[in-house]
Amino acid sequence: MAQARTRRRGGMKTNQWLNILKGLGVSILVTLAGVVLFALVMQWVKPTEGAVRIFNQVLKLLSIAVGVWVAVGRGGQGGLLRGAAVGLGYMAIGVALYALLSGQQAPLTSYLADLGMGVAGGGIVGMILSNISPK
Repeated sequence: MAQARTRRRGGMKTNQWLNILKGLGVSILVTLAGVVLFALVMQWVKPTEGAVRIFNQVLKLLSIAVGVWVAVGRGGQGGLLRGAAVGLGYMAIGVALYALLSGQQAPLTSYLADLGMGVAGGGIVGMILSNISPK
């Protein structure tokens, strides 16, 4: 009997990690789709550098929110931690890719601010989702 409980807990932990990875994957797909759409729009509308920065931040938060929704769902358990994990993973991948692909070195505080935004945004969305009653 104790082994069955242990297996269930282990399975639940694996399922939680799988949900976090699914959410992370969906976040990345939302970002890719958003970047492609924005690139098409930029051909007709010539946005300022400030508008591009704002769009970039909004797209990051939207991507994290959609990913957390996949990872947590309505009324899901552990919304804060799962959401924060999705946000942290998403931003860590983004920061690493930016550093590798751009060849530029942003200040450490800029990287930490991005990571903090991901953790906070993901955690908040996760808390909200976990407190919404499931259908």
